[in-house]
Amino acid sequence: MFRFIHSSDLHLGKRFGNFSGDLPSRLREARHMVIGRLASQAREQGALTVLLAGDTFDTETPAPDVRRQALVEMAHHAPIRWVILPGNHDSLQATQLWTMLKADAPENVIVLDEPRPLELAADVVLLPAPCTTRRPGRDLTEWMDGEATPEGAVRIGLAHGAIRSFSEEGNASEIIAPDRARRAGLDYLALGDWHGAVEVDPRTRYSGTPEPDRFKHDRPGSALLVNIPGPSALPEVTSLEMAGFAWRTLDLHLLDSDDPVPALEALLPGPRQRRQTLARVVATGRSRLPLRTALAGAVTRAAPDFAFLELDETNLATECEGEDLDMIDRGGALREAANMLLAEAGDESRSAVDREIARAALARLYSYAQESHGQEGAS
Repeated sequence: MFRFIHSSDLHLGKRFGNFSGDLPSRLREARHMVIGRLASQAREQGALTVLLAGDTFDTETPAPDVRRQALVEMAHHAPIRWVILPGNHDSLQATQLWTMLKADAPENVIVLDEPRPLELAADVVLLPAPCTTRRPGRDLTEWMDGEATPEGAVRIGLAHGAIRSFSEEGNASEIIAPDRARRAGLDYLALGDWHGAVEVDPRTRYSGTPEPDRFKHDRPGSALLVNIPGPSALPEVTSLEMAGFAWRTLDLHLLDSDDPVPALEALLPGPRQRRQTLARVVATGRSRLPLRTALAGAVTRAAPDFAFLELDETNLATECEGEDLDMIDRGGALREAANMLLAEAGDESRSAVDREIARAALARLYSYAQESHGQEGAS
């Protein structure tokens, strides 16, 4: 029996430049902290080996502190053994990176810079397929088919890249054969690249990233505990939740009579979870102009509780009646602007994008008018 942790796509050093304030720093630190969480799970589960199936680093030129601090943290968790495979983000084309990693690696870190068998334990052989470049242009796992191992040995493959239609970057030119495990007689094929956990077949899995970095997959970060009872036996796989941050897409479908504020509150996580949550509220359907404005205000008020909170109203149509426009103004320039925007929003000869821009502008005008009326009332 051989037991190990399968993980991938740590993307250490990722900059998160699309966020502001201290959030990018918090997200980068969470990725570093994954190393300790993986080690804790390995100890708890009785696994002495962690296989990292590529993209341990976010770029081929990670900053020295990112690289060196990662190795120090891994060394701290000896005797747990870390096996690092180059991925497409940190491929072997970055010769300086992998030369330094090999030179600085502590005894419990193994750097896989060649496609050759590695004995992980007695009668357990790892067959790695390190990424040679970001776009290798071929299936790097082919060599596993003809590679002999001792009779009765457990065969584990380790690779990074697309299989079937799974690819983080939408490029399927380097497709890994979907039946590679069967062709190569592998007891388990550990894959990286796809950031959500996926079972391709009983012997082939993507672990997913342990710390999500986008809203795309909308599931908790995870790693896999893999237990192989013996040669040819099906692996026993258990998902382990790992993430420090939750990335959530919250679908809010509205009818024009719905009050969106309580509907929003019902979707949002509890108060103590919010600091570690990045959430995107996707509003769809139809909403009256005052209610749409109330929704935007509710999101604005809740946002400071979250690591990140945004409202996507792209597919939320605005219903508007004359009395709604009266709340902007009953006459003058503001009312003329509101009438014009309402006409543009309902003009079927315009593109959907232009109509939505008009709706959004009308909602913003309504919001400004309400703020102005409130300030006048206070004075």
